[in-house]
Amino acid sequence: MMRQMRENTKWIMLVTAIAFVALMVFEWGMDITGQSGAGFGELGRVNGTPVMYEQYQAAYRNLYDRVSRSQAQPISSAQNREIEEAAWNELVNQVLIQQELGRRGIRVTDQEVRDMARFSPPQDLAMDPLFQTDGQFDIQKYQDFLANSADELFLLQLEAFYRDMIPRNKLLRQVSSGIYFTDAELWEQYRFDNERAQVRFIAFNPAERVPDGAVDVTEREIEDWYDEHQEDFQVPAQVEVKYVALTKAPLREDSLSAAERARGIYEELRAGADFAEVAQRESSDEVSAANGGDLGTFARGQMVPAFDSVAFNAPLNRVQEPVETSFGFHVVEVLTRSGDSAQARHVLVPVERTNESEIRLLTLADSLEVLGESMTLEEAAAALDVPTSQQVMTELFPFLAGVGQVSDGLDWAFREASPEEVSPVFEDQQAFYMMELVTSTPEGFQPLESASPTIRDFLRLEKKVEVSRAEAEELLARARDAGSLEALDGVDGLSVAMAGPLSRSEFFPGLGYQNEAVGAAFGLEPNEIGNPVVTDSNVFLVQLLEKTQADSLAWEEQKANQRAQSVFTVQQQRLDQWIAAMREAADIVDRREQVFQAPQGQNASTGGIF
Repeated sequence: MMRQMRENTKWIMLVTAIAFVALMVFEWGMDITGQSGAGFGELGRVNGTPVMYEQYQAAYRNLYDRVSRSQAQPISSAQNREIEEAAWNELVNQVLIQQELGRRGIRVTDQEVRDMARFSPPQDLAMDPLFQTDGQFDIQKYQDFLANSADELFLLQLEAFYRDMIPRNKLLRQVSSGIYFTDAELWEQYRFDNERAQVRFIAFNPAERVPDGAVDVTEREIEDWYDEHQEDFQVPAQVEVKYVALTKAPLREDSLSAAERARGIYEELRAGADFAEVAQRESSDEVSAANGGDLGTFARGQMVPAFDSVAFNAPLNRVQEPVETSFGFHVVEVLTRSGDSAQARHVLVPVERTNESEIRLLTLADSLEVLGESMTLEEAAAALDVPTSQQVMTELFPFLAGVGQVSDGLDWAFREASPEEVSPVFEDQQAFYMMELVTSTPEGFQPLESASPTIRDFLRLEKKVEVSRAEAEELLARARDAGSLEALDGVDGLSVAMAGPLSRSEFFPGLGYQNEAVGAAFGLEPNEIGNPVVTDSNVFLVQLLEKTQADSLAWEEQKANQRAQSVFTVQQQRLDQWIAAMREAADIVDRREQVFQAPQGQNASTGGIF
C-alpha cells in the first residue's frame, strides 16, 4: 500500500491549480518568501518579490512532464512556448496570491489542517481504489491509513497541500463573498433550459428570393462602410513557402510485408500452434494479446464491418485467413456465437513501415537536409526525385497539405527565415518536411480594392433582408386573419415548416440556434403569430403551436445542486477577474528574455530547460 501511495503522491500536487506552493516548499527548496537557497539567477520580480530561476524551472518541468504524459507525440516548439508562458504566469499568480494572503492576515491553524486532512481528502485520493468500498469512498480506510502511515514525506506533502489550500479557500470566500442566487433567478434559468416549444414558421430566405437587381449598393456606401469597420479587415502575417513532404505513412511494400507476416501466423496456427502464445508474441493489440488474443463477447455492428462479417459468418473454432481492416491484418478465430453477439480472439498485424522502409525514409530525409544546405529546394528535390508543393500559411492556421499541423516549421518561417532561405528538415507525427521561404507579408489591413466585393455582398444582403421584412409585414395580416401560417403556404414560392418541441438551448432546424427567432417563439401564446423577426441573414414569421412548461417539482428536487453549481461558476469568474485585476495593478518585471539570451557562462542559471 505504501508503494502505491507514494506513486499517488504526484496526484496530490495536481488536485487544484493552487497546489504549487506545497511543491515549492518540499520539492524546490524554496521558503515561503519566494527565496531559494540555491543562489541561482533571478528571472523577474512581482511587486519587488523575486521570481527565481529554480522556481521557474521546476514549474516548467512539472507542466512539461504532465503534457508529455498526456500525449503520444513529442511536444512541439509551439506547445513548449505555451508551457513556458503557463509556468511563468502560474508563478506570478502564486506570488500575488501569497502577497494578498499576507496583506489580509489570512492564516491557517494546525487544527484546521488536521480536520481537513481527516475529513476532506483531496479528490484524487478519495477516488483511489485503496480507499473505496463497493465503489464508494470509505473514510474509515482513509483515516486508518493516515493514522498508521510511516511515509513521512507523503504526510509532509499532504500537510503542505492543506496549508496552501485552506488559506486560499478563505481568500476565495472573501473575494467572492455576497454571491447568492434567489429562487426566482434559479427558476428562470431552469425554465430557460427546460421549457419546450413547437413552432410553425416561414423562412423568407432573402439571399435567394430577392434578385440582385432589386437592390443597389453604391461605391460611396462601400467606402463609408470600409472606413467605419476597417478593423474587420485586419489580416494576419503570412508566408508563402515551397516545401517537400516525406510521408511517414506505410507504403504498398509495407502493406504486402504485413500481409505476408499475417499469412505466416495463419499457417502457424493452422499447423497447431497455441493461439494464446502466438497472440502474446505477435499481436500489436496489447490489451487482447495479454489475454491470449481474446476480445471477449461483443455485439453485432460493434466491430468494423470486415471484422464483423467474419465474426458473424465464419465457422466456429476454426482459424480464418487474414482479414484486412483499417487497423491492419487480423487472424481471427470465432469461439462462440449466439444471436447478435459473438466471442472471438485474434492476432493483429499492423500495417507499418518495415525496418528497411524506415531506413530508406530516414536516409532520404538526411540526404534532403544535406543537399538543402547548398541548393535551392527545387534543386534538392529534383536531385532526389521527390515532388515539391507551394502554399500560403498564417500563424493562425499553420497547416501544410501532406504534413498537417506544423509548429517547428512555422517558427522558422515567421521568426527566422529570409526569402529564398532553405530550412533544415523538420519532423512531425505525419512526415519529414523541408521548406523554402518564398515571400513574407507582415500583418496589416486588406485594402479597399480587394475588400470591396465582400462589402458589396454584405450590404446587398442587408438590403435584401429589408425587402423581405417589408414583404413579411404585408403578408402577416393575411396569416393572422386565417389564424395560421398555413394560409401563406405556396404564396410566391413560400413554404411552411415545423420545428420542435425543443428547448431554448437546442438547435431548431430551419430556424436557428439561440437567435432572435427562437427567442420570439417562446414569447408567444399558443397559436399566436408573431411580428416579422429579422436575424443576421434571414426573416421569419413564427407561430407557436404548443409550449411545454418546465416541471416545478423537478426543479425543486435539483434546486440545491443548481444553486451550488451557479455559485461555483460565479466564484471562479470573480477569482479570474480578481487575479487579472491584481496582475494589471502589479509591478511585474519579466527578465526571462535577457536571462535566457545571456552569453553562456554569464548566467549560470540559463541552462537546463532549453
